[in-house]
Parts: sequence; structure tokens; C-alpha cells
Amino acid sequence: MKIWVNEQVDSSGMIHACIATVSESEAKLCHESFEKNLTDVQRSWGWVAILRTVNSWDEVPVNALKLG
Repeated sequence: MKIWVNEQVDSSGMIHACIATVSESEAKLCHESFEKNLTDVQRSWGWVAILRTVNSWDEVPVNALKLG
């Protein structure tokens, strides 16, 4: 199983937003939204939007909104 994980992460590595889904298309739309919603200030502070995959729900951060 492939699970797509979207995260907004600050420069210290702290996750501020996380959504996980098994739908690649939903994940890509979410990632575009995460990228678009980062402010210039957040970007200057080193915030990034990350899209990655994992193989198990156990690998998804605990604070994630999980969409089956």
C-alpha cells in the first residue's frame, strides 16, 4: 500500500500541518495547496511543503489528518 503524506514543516523540523491519503490525486492537490498557502515570511524562515510516500499507516505522523 502506498500512502501519500503532505506536511508543512518549519526550519527546525516541526510539523505544523499534515494530511495523509491513499489517493495520489488528492495528495497532489493538497500539496499544491500547502505550497500556495505558505507565506513569504514562512518561506524566509525556512518553512517547506513536503510530499512523500510511506508504506504503512504506522509511518504516518500521529498528528496527521488521515483520509482513507
